[in-house]
Amino acid sequence: MAQQIADRRDQDYVLHEMLNVAQFSETEKYGDFNKKTIDMVLSEARKFAVNEILPTQKTGDEEGVKLENGQVKVPPSFHKPYKLFCENEWVAMADAPEVGGQGLPHAVALACGELFTGANCAFLMYPGLTHGCGNIIASLGSDKQKELYLKKLYTGEWGGTMCLTEANAGSDVGALESVATPNDDGTYNIVGSKIFISGGDSDMVPNVIHPVLARIEGSPAGTRGISLFIVPKLWVNDDGSFGEDNDVVVTGVEHKMGIHGNATCSIAFGGKGKCRGTLIGEKNKGMKAMFLMMNEARQGVALQGHGFATTSYMNAVNYAKERVQSPNLLSMLDAEPKGVPIIQHPDVRRNLLIMKSYVEGMRSLLYYMGFCFDMVGTSEDEAVRDKYNGLIEIVTPVAKSYGTDKGFEVCSLGIQIYGGYGFIEEYPQAQLLRDCKITSIYEGTNGIQAMDLLGRKLGMKKGKPMMDLMGEIQAAIALAKEAGLDDMAAKVEAALNKVGECAMAIGGAAMSEKLLDAFGSATLFQECCGDLIMAWMHLWRAAVAQPKIEKAKKKDKAFYEGQVVTAKFFIEHMLPVGLGKMDSVKALTASIMEMPEDSFIG
Repeated sequence: MAQQIADRRDQDYVLHEMLNVAQFSETEKYGDFNKKTIDMVLSEARKFAVNEILPTQKTGDEEGVKLENGQVKVPPSFHKPYKLFCENEWVAMADAPEVGGQGLPHAVALACGELFTGANCAFLMYPGLTHGCGNIIASLGSDKQKELYLKKLYTGEWGGTMCLTEANAGSDVGALESVATPNDDGTYNIVGSKIFISGGDSDMVPNVIHPVLARIEGSPAGTRGISLFIVPKLWVNDDGSFGEDNDVVVTGVEHKMGIHGNATCSIAFGGKGKCRGTLIGEKNKGMKAMFLMMNEARQGVALQGHGFATTSYMNAVNYAKERVQSPNLLSMLDAEPKGVPIIQHPDVRRNLLIMKSYVEGMRSLLYYMGFCFDMVGTSEDEAVRDKYNGLIEIVTPVAKSYGTDKGFEVCSLGIQIYGGYGFIEEYPQAQLLRDCKITSIYEGTNGIQAMDLLGRKLGMKKGKPMMDLMGEIQAAIALAKEAGLDDMAAKVEAALNKVGECAMAIGGAAMSEKLLDAFGSATLFQECCGDLIMAWMHLWRAAVAQPKIEKAKKKDKAFYEGQVVTAKFFIEHMLPVGLGKMDSVKALTASIMEMPEDSFIG
């Protein structure tokens, strides 16, 4: 039977043959997770994704979300799988069992997450945001806050959100108008409105916990004066029982281009003056606290973009193998040319290879990021932890932006493979494209990711994370040369050196009078970094596969050969386009800022 979501063989390849995640079973933290256990967990995740979540993808899109008498009603088809999802402890996969998790290595949790989000992202956003809310409390909450909320969130018994955006404070969070007024009992009265709150309410859970950004009266303007508060929909008493309704009112549900199954809400806090919250973390340090959740969310959004792409790719491959249309070009002169599966046509195959290279390259990158988290969590060496934390920091904006931009491109090609049928809602590809678009917008638009990369990450710790990243790429280049892939290794090495030149040029410009010109090219620089990282991942994949081809069994031989050819395709066919973009970054055009504003006709 054809696979419908992520290719299991490729998942195993990245986890076991590239990253060797079973090595962590030798540590105290992950001692229970040898290769056999990891494979069993992944099999169960796949079974659940296909049997329980995937059937809700189309029904959830068609049923949508409703707001009735102030209560959000999610698609009816979501209720059963959500209950089972929570019972099977999938909400907090990488967290400790004592708080409701499974204690999985992060790389394995990401592999399971790819299956779930590829099956239905709109569904997975409910437990995903709930986990993010729990993560804030686990990291910054008081003992009492952890006691009241953490296990309820990590088990999915209650829902969770992230409340940043206001009508006049989108990307400019510091412009928010929500106000917190201290009470004598240590709580705060919260008054304000938030918009675009994914999973803002649900009839699958009795309570929803909102981390809300607000300014305490008298605090400084801008981001320096923002604090973070835990605001439950229903007040939670000290003994864990429910108190009164907490004056948290859903005022509307957005009608969106995609992810129709997820409730994107506008919420009013304290409209009747009766909304209370408790401070989490330090006063006026709300943005620092929220970035804990934002970083997890950005990595999660990268996984979403990838999940849409991998499902679109699997659909396209299956369709291309079955759809018979037109003769093979080599048989056009036959007396009676016969139609062939469209996968035999060169342009269809080219499109499939583009899809394959982005999907498999992003899978490697995302699992590698999970591997970095596991290195941080298991190493006793502070220098090692510092290195891998730095790698996570510098790769996060690239993974979020590149993964979602290329995920959308893959979904577009997925429609193209289907031809006219791809444009018809009866088939799955149109929905995947619609759903995917939001990923390049929320949790910081991809332009903001580029500003983060250039403005913060590139010079972080005097450039050490960037140098460490380049060192990791050099290690893959050396491995490829050992495997006899000298030509591909040389091309990636040339690209690495060129990105280094770009980083010097744009980084220097960002600290000069050419500041605006530098940030005008920041997105292009970020794309160049993404192209290089994809080339790195494919070179690494090919270097691992090449020595195994000769002795491999027939099925594995085709797989390993496919790794080498995919790497060759990306490095020879697609990386040169990236080299051209690198030339553009180095040139640092002034035309973007020179353009007179009045020349934009509107």
